[in-house]
Amino acid sequence: MKILYVAQDQRVPGTTGGSVHVTGVAEGLAALGHDVDVLTGPGDGPFPKGAVQWHAMAPPFGIRHLRTLRTSAVRRLAYRLGAEVIMERYHNFGGEGIRAAHAVGALAVLEVNAPVIDYPGSPKAWIDRALVVEPMRRWREWQCRQADLIITPTAAILPAFVPRERMVEVEWGADTRAFRPDVTGPLPFVRTPGRVVAVFAGAFRAWHGAIALVRAMQTLRERGRSEIEAVLIGDGPEWKRVRAAASHVPGVTLTGAVPHDQIPACLAAADIGVAPFDLDAHPPLQLAFYWSPLKIFEYMASGLPVVAPAIPRLADIVRHEQEGLLYSTREPGALAVALERLLDDEPLRRTLGAAAHERVGARFSWTAHCSRLDEALTAAHDARSAASARRDARPAS
Repeated sequence: MKILYVAQDQRVPGTTGGSVHVTGVAEGLAALGHDVDVLTGPGDGPFPKGAVQWHAMAPPFGIRHLRTLRTSAVRRLAYRLGAEVIMERYHNFGGEGIRAAHAVGALAVLEVNAPVIDYPGSPKAWIDRALVVEPMRRWREWQCRQADLIITPTAAILPAFVPRERMVEVEWGADTRAFRPDVTGPLPFVRTPGRVVAVFAGAFRAWHGAIALVRAMQTLRERGRSEIEAVLIGDGPEWKRVRAAASHVPGVTLTGAVPHDQIPACLAAADIGVAPFDLDAHPPLQLAFYWSPLKIFEYMASGLPVVAPAIPRLADIVRHEQEGLLYSTREPGALAVALERLLDDEPLRRTLGAAAHERVGARFSWTAHCSRLDEALTAAHDARSAASARRDARPAS
């Protein structure tokens, strides 16, 4: 099928989860034989080479809230390409892909990775109610109603009126060709011989919990455990705060941002992958842990045992004592306890890491994600075509 993927509020190439996701999905669908064109903001380098056709289109003035003003441009491109499917990455102020799909008669697909519904106490909901007619809620619900298919990690972030038959729940994944235990390459940190390395890789936002790893390291140092080091890769709003906390803790390295194509070597050089999410730091997470955790999939693909909070959706991905160790965020020092257990048990580290690598290859790769997406798109497209054929076959009255 000819697929137009509208993701203009992302930048490719890039280091964010959204950028990696867009690239993984586009390349995965192209590998399955689809003709894939992507509308996205340009990143810091040239677009990836390969079967995907990339088109530079950012929101006006770089403001994602103005995305829908690109509707005419999206529609013109869709006509020119003969798009059969238009898949739009959801945003409250988006809708340009959905509109274009209806204009050209393409299958309209909405990819939802953030809550459509409001969480309790949402300032956005308060503003909406103050405007009486609730325009933001109405607009995002319009997008959901107009979509032929909605792709999401969890139904918990969708309006209750969305029928299950128009919904596909599927996790993100790791690029298992790039992320492997045997990858080598230049590292932005020095590994001390004989030390165990715990790694955090991702955005330094409050709810990603990077500072929790620093505090756990401080606890371990206070216990006299000098055999473990921590490497934190990435940047973001919390980076300075984390750096300040780490300045007094020996054996903690902050690398800053690292190009995504260098991350596989960084993870392969580590021993433990840490994802210390802090749900209390992000109010929308009251609805559910709605992320599909890219860092965890990449840890697993790299053969690392994962240490993460005992959250229901995470527990379905990383099974406690099978692919990693899950700890209670309500128990002080629980992260440090989990790290210390893996520090002291090399056979357990290896067993959990090998199981994690096997599980992500079978369940949580971009190949698995796109295979599920391919099935759903093909079924929806065929059903739509059959319905259209039946209408055309009806005798004139």
